[in-house]
Amino acid sequence: MHLLERNDEGNIGLTSFDDDKVPPYAILSHRWDREEVLFQDIKSGTAKDKVGYRKIQFCVDQAWSDGLRFCWVDTCCIDKTSSAELQTAINRMFRWYRYAIRCYVYLADILSTSTQRTPFCTSKWFTRGWTL
Repeated sequence: MHLLERNDEGNIGLTSFDDDKVPPYAILSHRWDREEVLFQDIKSGTAKDKVGYRKIQFCVDQAWSDGLRFCWVDTCCIDKTSSAELQTAINRMFRWYRYAIRCYVYLADILSTSTQRTPFCTSKWFTRGWTL
């Protein structure tokens, strides 16, 4: 299992763990959008250049504030260039959600400003085929 790891300086990288040695972690539920951060983007250091990095930053920062160093996000914690890894991830995803210490939901389409409030229940996240 690959997990995002935030270090003391706020840098984010990927760390791999055997299934029986996975540390406490948070997990992110979200909708895929444009310019998602992929496994290769994290590895190459180009993740910050993508729009989808905001949700990665949100997840690791929230986890850090909750006392967790590690996170799992499907867009970038699965090497989708490996069909074997992708199949394993699909088969284990329920378990990964189940054993996460925290699960955060990223609702990119919900605005909250002083002049406009978008109702939580109108988020496109609720139209996903699979939600929490």
